[in-house]
Amino acid sequence: MVSTADVPLADRMRPRNLSEFVGQEHLVGEGKIIRKFIEDDKIPSMIFWGPPGTGKTTLAKIISQTTESELISLSATMHGVKELREVFEKAKINKNGLMQKKTIVFIDEIHRFNKAQQDALLPHIENGTIVMIGATTENPSFEVNSAVLSRVRVFTLNQLTHEHISQVILSALSDRDRGLGGLMIDLDDDALQFLAEFANGDARTALNVLELSVLLKSEETNNAIKISIEDIKEAMQKTYLQYDRQGDEHYNTISAFIKSMRASDPDAALYYLARMVSSGEDPLFIARRMVIFASEDIGRAQPTALVIANAVFRSCETIGYPECQINLAHGVVYLATCKKDRSAYEAYFKALEDAEKFGNLPIPLHLRNAPTSLMKELGYGEGYEKYPDKSKNLLPEKLNGKKYLRSSE
Repeated sequence: MVSTADVPLADRMRPRNLSEFVGQEHLVGEGKIIRKFIEDDKIPSMIFWGPPGTGKTTLAKIISQTTESELISLSATMHGVKELREVFEKAKINKNGLMQKKTIVFIDEIHRFNKAQQDALLPHIENGTIVMIGATTENPSFEVNSAVLSRVRVFTLNQLTHEHISQVILSALSDRDRGLGGLMIDLDDDALQFLAEFANGDARTALNVLELSVLLKSEETNNAIKISIEDIKEAMQKTYLQYDRQGDEHYNTISAFIKSMRASDPDAALYYLARMVSSGEDPLFIARRMVIFASEDIGRAQPTALVIANAVFRSCETIGYPECQINLAHGVVYLATCKKDRSAYEAYFKALEDAEKFGNLPIPLHLRNAPTSLMKELGYGEGYEKYPDKSKNLLPEKLNGKKYLRSSE
């Protein structure tokens, strides 16, 4: 039997049920959709999309345990069609046997399955032989076949907040059975906040660094273990991972890349680009982020940025490595040195917030289409001016005078 000391803290502290699960309240909170699926024991095939360490694997395990289903875990980087066929045969036995047990197939990094592998899932999802739960850090719209997407529900898992990470850390420090509660550990508030911020929304990273901090410190003393910010920093240096397309640094590096362009620092942006290219990162993954950045962060300040970013994406599509790294570098320098204006991006999401908050507010009569005489009699289109002055209200009455777009110099 393996002792808990031989199991990493992050695995030992993995939540066993929804009451221990931290974050994703929009999905698993009281009355929310995934909690309802579990309570009703009606689990559809679905894909969890979100950053590392947000609970995708954990949630799949909780679903299988709570519904007493058999969970078969696969990794898209390690398993292929042969393993899928074996899983399907086992699932048929489970379904048609005396117990009529459900089989949940959890596929980590489903976006790395090729088309043939994804297509192999389709008939078994459709006929209910399996319930497929996929996990991905990439946008499924780009990385998963439309045929698969049409047969599953996609749920977005949000990055955990600092408060969530702090809760995970404190839970590990107090848990005597699975965590570090049996040790006398004093983690001061500054160190707690520093570790929560460093984890960048990844609970696994926070627990890995905490565990190493305690291990390094316990080698120095047999008394109470006091953990400071300096101890956290030392553990961080020892756990630093080089860029790995399949690991957490994949997410961290693209984040640093975007933030460097946002800060108008072409040197830093080129450095992170070089790290990704040298590690064999998919050039289309990088180029897609550049297209998004062109509208989100540059916007009206330099409208041609979107044209350039799309041209880079097209070049990567048609040329590929190694030549397209030059196109990427050209585009990165251009985007990084452009003026930035997020006003259109921010204005849209303010408008979206009102659209979701107030629902379908009545559209002013003068803006409504009037294709019939009855509609004209009702006042549809009456008083419409093609180029009205700014005093003319075009928003629903409840939003009269509302401004979403800030003034721009």
